[in-house]
Amino acid sequence: MEIKRNIFKTLSDDIFSKEISILIGARQVGKTFLLKKIKSEAQKKGLKTRYFDLEIPSDIIKFNTKETEIFDLLTGDVDVVFIDEFHYLKNASHIFKAVYDSQKGTKIFASGSSSIEVHKHLQESLAGRKRIHRVFPCSFSEISSLKERPGIDDYMIFGGMPGLVHQPDATKKKELLQDILQSYLLKDIKSLIKEENIRAFNNLLYLLAQSQGSLISAASLAQEVGLTSRTIESYLEILSQTFVCYPISSYSNNLGNELKKSRKCYLYDLGIRNILLKDFRPHKNRPDAGAIIESFVFLEISKKLTPDVELRFWRTREGDEVDFIWVLNRVPYPIEVKSGDVGDEIPKGLKVFLRRYSEAKRAFILYGGKKKEKVADGVTFHYLHWSDANLIPEIISDEG
Repeated sequence: MEIKRNIFKTLSDDIFSKEISILIGARQVGKTFLLKKIKSEAQKKGLKTRYFDLEIPSDIIKFNTKETEIFDLLTGDVDVVFIDEFHYLKNASHIFKAVYDSQKGTKIFASGSSSIEVHKHLQESLAGRKRIHRVFPCSFSEISSLKERPGIDDYMIFGGMPGLVHQPDATKKKELLQDILQSYLLKDIKSLIKEENIRAFNNLLYLLAQSQGSLISAASLAQEVGLTSRTIESYLEILSQTFVCYPISSYSNNLGNELKKSRKCYLYDLGIRNILLKDFRPHKNRPDAGAIIESFVFLEISKKLTPDVELRFWRTREGDEVDFIWVLNRVPYPIEVKSGDVGDEIPKGLKVFLRRYSEAKRAFILYGGKKKEKVADGVTFHYLHWSDANLIPEIISDEG
């Protein structure tokens, strides 16, 4: 059974828009699948389509020619063109702009695995001419639509990479995760860092997996890896720009004892984290169970981010903390994640935060129990099971 991707309707609606639709995301998160599905959808609507995969030699050779001939290839007797891994196309921005500005009416869908490459090859602004769509690994809520869906425990072990979902064999899943990781290192990273630093970069990935959900600093990572802080900062930026690691910053209203310049990092998939750590035990049997559950919640809610929302965390020098702060219209919504049942208890860090930020009138506690609500001191507390983390944005928007 096919996974129903939440982004599909948005992309399908894009078929008749003139703007260039660009799908960006890490390797093997489903961009090619989505392009082909949209191609089928376009054909059902009676449109003529053309598809190119620029990692296939027979396709890339078609573009090793003059720009005028490429223009004809993309506009001649076709309504919708699909270009997978378009950053291999030289002068992509110039060509896309020419197609858009022409009167040919050709719609372009393109995909790329690295925003570094995407920005490099779209040097012209293309302002008003493009739509960027982020593609993530499958969320647990997307996988839950399957008839034979994996449980949350299995998802926390193997993650949501689409190629693994229908694979029943655990050993094969681990092999696929290793292949995905190696493909990333060979295709996306090799050209961006010095060859002599590849081992150090691998060590950095391992350290980020190990410290997931904890505060990180370039200085401490540099000391452990054996590189300069400046190099570590550049590598963290590469990891972010290739969609492998998501950094989040601390939330602060300039109160005296709050941490203002701290950050945490989360890898983009739990299965990738586990292959880096070489640990596929169920979360209940692991000392990092709290980090796994916190990461699960982060990955579910981060897929719901919109341009008007910030996702942060909060911590004081005394150690009071809240795992995540969802900020909408400058109003904070604190989200605390617990690895077990909490009864009706309100975690201490949440209490401290709410005393400081009186504008916060809604808070969330993600735990291993059932959905419930309670009101205390003018604040509505939503207790949700981890698997319902994706409902948080909806609950917040309903308030408005």
